[in-house]
Amino acid sequence: MSIDVAFRLAQRGGFALDVAFSAPGRGVTALFGRSGSGKTTVLRCIAGLQRAQGRCEINGESWQSDDAWLAPHRRATGYVFQEASLFTHLSVRGNLTYGSKRRTGEASRISFDDAIGLLGLGALLERSPGSLSGGERQRVAIARALLSGPRLLLMDEPLSALDVDAKQKILPYLERVYNELDLPVLYVTHDPQEVARLADRVVLLEQGQVRSSGPVAGVMTSLRLPFAGFDNASAVLAGVVGGHDETFHLTFVTCGGNRFVIPRETLAVGAHTRLQVHARDVSITLNVHHDSSISNIIPVVIADTRDLDHGQVLLRLRLDDGQNLLARITRRSAIALGIREGMFVYAQIKGAALIG
Repeated sequence: MSIDVAFRLAQRGGFALDVAFSAPGRGVTALFGRSGSGKTTVLRCIAGLQRAQGRCEINGESWQSDDAWLAPHRRATGYVFQEASLFTHLSVRGNLTYGSKRRTGEASRISFDDAIGLLGLGALLERSPGSLSGGERQRVAIARALLSGPRLLLMDEPLSALDVDAKQKILPYLERVYNELDLPVLYVTHDPQEVARLADRVVLLEQGQVRSSGPVAGVMTSLRLPFAGFDNASAVLAGVVGGHDETFHLTFVTCGGNRFVIPRETLAVGAHTRLQVHARDVSITLNVHHDSSISNIIPVVIADTRDLDHGQVLLRLRLDDGQNLLARITRRSAIALGIREGMFVYAQIKGAALIG
């Protein structure tokens, strides 16, 4: 089962969309790129809100081809916009009931009570949209979209209008939705942090075209793509919870043959999880030092390098299981250490965070 799309569209002002990509029929695929790269246009074409040439097939069902066109109301999409767009004359309960009445899809049915529980809306049902915070309104909008019974959830920068605190509060709810529902999601964003935390795959758009697509971990650590060059560049590692140290409130996460030590988390031993490690938090040493406060010292091979400017060098570091880290070091350090591709070194990691 998969999502397969190809769209061609010329618009006023010289912008031209010419994209084609495939994504798994479950999980979260992020459409990432700068403003004006075509992310929202792709979403609108999939929903049938904007007509383009090409094809659109969702888990075996053709929504658009050279010979057919499925009207937007028959496409069974749940669309969440940047602004919640709730009905102000209805209570939260009324908005959610409206979503239930619009059920068209059969693939992902969720009950009213389950939607309320999943998004923590029980205490908000009788309130009006005008009395809600921005994050609360978006949670209601997401629940309303889910209650329409979509086969595909489309999210157009749903966190862009929220401040940092509101984003942090809503992210766990989004993770619950994605983890507990067998529903494919296309998630538009220009925030690398959202990609790292929420997405399984990413489609990178530039000027109306697909520059790259693939699993998040690979795209984010490719030195030829924009992610690695960002100031907050990071790597995402898949791991398994290996145990806990109750005395020092630590959790151990195993990635391949390596053990990472992070602050205590509540996940069960054996649970699959993801770690995020920022390039700025990784340094390089030729030998293991035991007289250091750094707990995570991991053997790696330098896969490739990229000069960021006259003063800094970016390294992609390969772990024994094929996963990658990023490290940003000074050019002076790179020369002093004799850094070169294929070299065996140790990555000293000052911080790693659990993200899912």
